[in-house]
Amino acid sequence: MPTAGPAPRAMVCVPTYNERDNVEPLVRALGEVLDLARDRVLVIDDNSPDGTGEIADRLAAELPWVSVLHRERKEGIGAAYLAGFAVALAAGAELVLEVDCDFSHDPADVPRLIVACADGADLALGSRWVEGGGTVNWGLGRRIVSRGGSLYARLVLGVRIRDLTGGFKCFRRGVLKGIDLDAITTRGYGFQIEGTYRALRAGFRVVELPITFIDRRVGESKMTGGIILEAMRQVPLLRLRALAGRL
Repeated sequence: MPTAGPAPRAMVCVPTYNERDNVEPLVRALGEVLDLARDRVLVIDDNSPDGTGEIADRLAAELPWVSVLHRERKEGIGAAYLAGFAVALAAGAELVLEVDCDFSHDPADVPRLIVACADGADLALGSRWVEGGGTVNWGLGRRIVSRGGSLYARLVLGVRIRDLTGGFKCFRRGVLKGIDLDAITTRGYGFQIEGTYRALRAGFRVVELPITFIDRRVGESKMTGGIILEAMRQVPLLRLRALAGRL
C-alpha cells in the first residue's frame, strides 16, 4: 500500500495475475518515463500463485515510488482496478492511469496520456482504432473481434469513441469521483466500456490518442470467450439503464 507522503500527481495502476516474468520489467520501464518526484506505481496483485506478488513486494522495498495492493482472490480486471482506484483516490492522486502488465500498452506512451489530461482532457484513452493507431502480432480473427466489439458498443450506446474496449487510460481525479464507482457492475473487460460510457454520460471530456497495441510477449492472455460474452451482454443493459435515468 502507498506510504504516507505528498499526494502524487499521477498513480499508475497495474493489475497482475501470474505475471512474474513481466511485472519487474514493466515497473522498471514505467520508472524510466514517469516523474518519480511526483508519480507512483501501484501493483494490484490478485494472489497470483506464481509469485508475482512477492516480486512486487521486493520492488516496493527497493523503489520508494512503488507500492503493492494484495487482494485475496482473482475477481476480474474490473474489480482489481476499482480496488486500485480507491487506493489512488485515498492517496490524493490527481491523475489515475490503467496500464496492462504484459507490455501490450507501451510504457513510453504513458506521458502522452498524462499530457492530454494536463491539456484539458478529463479522460485520455490510448486508442487502437483511430487514425495512427493499430495492433501488432494480431491475427485476423482477433482484429475482427476487437474492432467489431468496439463498433457494436459504439452503435448500441450511441457514442463516438472508437475504442470503447481499450484499457489504456488516464483519468482525472474528478472523473473517478463523479461517476459513482460503487455502481459499476461489470468486472471483466466490459468494465472498460462501462467506465468510459459513464464518463461520457456525466459530461466529461474524453479524448482518444493513437497507440500501437502489441500482443503480450510473455505469458498467456487472460481473454476468454466468456469474458467477451459478458462484455457484449452488458452493453445493451448499460443503454437501457441510461435511458431509464439510472446511469
